[in-house]
Amino acid sequence: MNAAAHPAKPGSSASQRRAYTGPAVFSHGYRPFFLGAAVWAVLAMAGWIGLLTSGGNLPSVLAPVDWHAHALLFGYGEAAMSGFLLTAVPNWTGRLPLIGWPLALLAGLWVAGRLAVTFGAAFGPWPVGLIDLAAPALLWLAIAREVIAGKNWKNLKTLGLLGLFVAANALFHVEAASGLAAASGQGARLGLAALVGLVLLVGGRIVPGFTRNWLAQRGIKDEALLPAREDRLDRWGLVVCIGVLGLWAVLPRHPVTGGLLLAGGLACAARLARWKGAGTLGEPLVWVLHLAMGFAALGFLVLGAAILFAPALRPAGEHVWLAGAVGLTTLAVMSRASLGHGGLPLTVGWRVGSLYGLVAGAVVLRVAGGVWPGLWLIEAAGLCWIGAFAGFAILYWPVLTRPRGTVRFRG
Repeated sequence: MNAAAHPAKPGSSASQRRAYTGPAVFSHGYRPFFLGAAVWAVLAMAGWIGLLTSGGNLPSVLAPVDWHAHALLFGYGEAAMSGFLLTAVPNWTGRLPLIGWPLALLAGLWVAGRLAVTFGAAFGPWPVGLIDLAAPALLWLAIAREVIAGKNWKNLKTLGLLGLFVAANALFHVEAASGLAAASGQGARLGLAALVGLVLLVGGRIVPGFTRNWLAQRGIKDEALLPAREDRLDRWGLVVCIGVLGLWAVLPRHPVTGGLLLAGGLACAARLARWKGAGTLGEPLVWVLHLAMGFAALGFLVLGAAILFAPALRPAGEHVWLAGAVGLTTLAVMSRASLGHGGLPLTVGWRVGSLYGLVAGAVVLRVAGGVWPGLWLIEAAGLCWIGAFAGFAILYWPVLTRPRGTVRFRG
C-alpha cells in the first residue's frame, strides 16, 4: 500500500518527518549518533594506540588510561545508546521523535563533551565534567518526559538504567578530579554495569523476536525449533543477572560476588540457549546478536573466575563485556536499525559480517594480550576495532546522511 492511499495523520511521526526539510542526518535520532559513535570509536582507539606506543599524553584533565576508559565507556557508549533510545522510544510511546535543531543541539553537546574531555586541561576538571554531562543529562530528561507522558511504564527499567549510567559518568569525573584511578573505580564499574544491563534487557526483547521472525520466514513452524517465548524463567534470569551486575559494581572483589557472577553467567547462557541461535548462521544481522549475548555470559564467568581464582583475569572480563557484549550488540543494532529505518532490506552479506568478525577478533586478541603481554596483541586488538568501526562508517555513510529512499546499500 502506498502513502497516498493512507496519508499520515497530522502531527504523527510520519507527517513530522515528511514536513522536515533540513539536513537528512538530523531527520532521525539514529543518524547523527550512530555515525558519531562509529567515528569516535575509530578516533578514540587510534588515540589510545598512539598513547600506548609513544608514551605521550593528551591535553586532557584525565590520565591517559582514564581517558581511554572514559572515551569508550561513556563516549562511545553514550552515542550508541542515544541513537537507539531516540529511535526506539517514539515507537514505544507513540509520541513525536526528536528531529531537526533539537536533535542537532543534543548531538552537538555530545561532540562538545568529547572535545572537552580530550583537550580541556586548561578548563579544569569541574567545567569539563559539566560539559561532558550536559548531553547525557538532557537525554535522560527527554526520555523521561516521553516515557512518563506516554505512560509507558514498562520502560521505566530502561530509564532507570540510563539514569544509573549518567550518575556513573558523574562519579567517574569526581573520582578523577580527586586523584583516584577512575578507570578502575566505582564510576567505571557502575557505567559498565548499566550498559551490560541495558544489553541484557534490550537483548531479551530483540534477539528472540528477530530470530523467530527470520526462522519463520524460512518456513520453520515447529515451536521446538523456534526461540522460546518470554516466560517466568526468562524474566527471573534477567533479574538475577542485573542484580549481580549491581553487586559487582559495589563489591567487585568479594568472594560472594565471584560466586554470584558465575551463577549469573550460567543464567545468561541458559537464557541464550532458549533462543535457538544455531539456526541463524545464514544471516549476519541475526547471528551477531547471539554472539554478543554469548560474550555477555562469558564476561560474567571470567569476572567470577577472576575474583575466586585468578585476579589477573579482571581486565579480560571487563573487556569481554565492554568490547564483546556492548561493542558487538551496539554495532549489530546500528547495522540493523539503520537499514530498517532507512527503508532498506534487512539482510547483509560478507562485508558487514566481516565487521562483526573484526570486533570478535578484537575481544579475543585483547584477552590474549592480558595473558601474554609484550606481543603487540593489545595493539592488534585495537586495529581490529578500528577496522570494524571504520568499515561501518564507510559502508553506512550514505544510509545515515542521505534521505530515505535515495540509497542503494551493498553490505
